[in-house]
Amino acid sequence: MTGGLIGITLVSLGMVLTPGPNMIYLISRSITQGRRAGLVSLTGVVLGFTIYLTATCLGLTAIFALVPAAYTALKLAGAAYLGWLAWKALKPGGGSVFETRELEHASNRRLFSMGLLTCLLNPKIAILYLSLLPQFIDPAAGHVLLQSLALGSVQIVVATTVNGLIAITAGTLAAFLAARPLWLRMQRYFMGTVLGGMAIHLATDRSRAIAA
Repeated sequence: MTGGLIGITLVSLGMVLTPGPNMIYLISRSITQGRRAGLVSLTGVVLGFTIYLTATCLGLTAIFALVPAAYTALKLAGAAYLGWLAWKALKPGGGSVFETRELEHASNRRLFSMGLLTCLLNPKIAILYLSLLPQFIDPAAGHVLLQSLALGSVQIVVATTVNGLIAITAGTLAAFLAARPLWLRMQRYFMGTVLGGMAIHLATDRSRAIAA
């Protein structure tokens, strides 16, 4: 289980640092309306994570009990998805997530609801829980539901911490990175290498599916 916790931490860190709808929205809102607005928006995003995690964990328990072969299928899907994220990070011509657009000022209620909606409509989150979470479950340990909740909780903590720091420092980071394009490229190459390595590891892993 310890290896699974370390693995999901590394993957979660690589994925949360990969620009996506959640990060773009939080940064845009923080730059436009301030740190507090970014953090209020983040609470909605975190609720979205929790909803996805709960639904996925309950579903995974049933799937693995009825169709053990689904473990292998989800493993390959997860490897393919990580490979795709690695390619997106490494391909030339990618823009910076800190090149954001202006947003109209919104109330706290709207900030929360838009953060929640952005997360729920983010396909990366659904794929994360459905296809990547099973990779770090120990087939011999049992208690699939508890393992899934523990691993998913680690992902939520990592995502919340990183996104919170980004929301707080968005304005400063935007100005810093705008003047240092080399740093942006180095970040992309590092993320792409980590995600690509994890994709290869998952694709070549030969652990057995969880038995019914």
